[in-house]
Amino acid sequence: MSSTAALAQGTREISIDGVRQVFHVAGTGPVCVVHSGGPGIGWEYLRMPALEQHLTMVYLEPIGTGASGRLADPRDYRLDTYVRFVHGVVEHLGLPKVFLLGHSHGGFVAQRYALEHADRLAGLILFATSPVTGPEFWADAVANVNRFPERHPDRQEAAEIPQAFQEAAAAADDKAYTEGLRRILPAYFADYWAHEDALEPMRAVLKAWIDPMRGEEPAPFDVRDRLGSIALPSLVLTGAHDFICGTRWASMLHDGIPGSRLTLLADSGHMGHLEQPEVFTRAVAEFARA
Repeated sequence: MSSTAALAQGTREISIDGVRQVFHVAGTGPVCVVHSGGPGIGWEYLRMPALEQHLTMVYLEPIGTGASGRLADPRDYRLDTYVRFVHGVVEHLGLPKVFLLGHSHGGFVAQRYALEHADRLAGLILFATSPVTGPEFWADAVANVNRFPERHPDRQEAAEIPQAFQEAAAAADDKAYTEGLRRILPAYFADYWAHEDALEPMRAVLKAWIDPMRGEEPAPFDVRDRLGSIALPSLVLTGAHDFICGTRWASMLHDGIPGSRLTLLADSGHMGHLEQPEVFTRAVAEFARA
């Protein structure tokens, strides 16, 4: 298939290793493949209409979510699997190079892809992510969640977030995982309630699937000692109030990747593309042009 046909606007579907991979094409300009966070969260929250004025965005529905296929064994939802599916889409597009944008867990996928397939990338965009997880990473996230009510003392919903976070982490099925994610969503913003009218419709339709959470990695994610080998133009973005992938982890990425750019979204949490869309769009568009 020609790259023109592969990049026709709308929803596309291909098969990779016998599993359905769905993606959505929108916008105009250089091609940017987008991998959302999770694992197991629907892609729609990451739609970036303003950026589609500058780039042709190829939004993946990660395997195990949405209309994409499911793996027979949930333990196979690992980073190397996601990387293989990203590469399948890149190969299908038929272009020498594309940009790759990864958000949160999608940023882990993007880092691994850049380390394995740098020759296929024009640039790497790491949005609200980290080069490492593990006990210290998660302890920091939990501590930030527990402090979240202090930032919004007049919001009863904020007071309930720490308990809701524990319950979401213990979800055993798709319904409980989805409901838990919707309950804790305000924690992913600097001030959810300042944008509540615009965000509530997204919250109401947000969906999540539990099986991708059951993937078994052979070792904890940690690429800090390999960041120096990434010779790609790279942009790191994070929100100053991101409870899970904030400035500490973004600085590790920026310091570790030679020549990378760092953009701090001062009034955002984990969802800077929704809280500060103009600043976010300008940073990514200028990076791509450069």
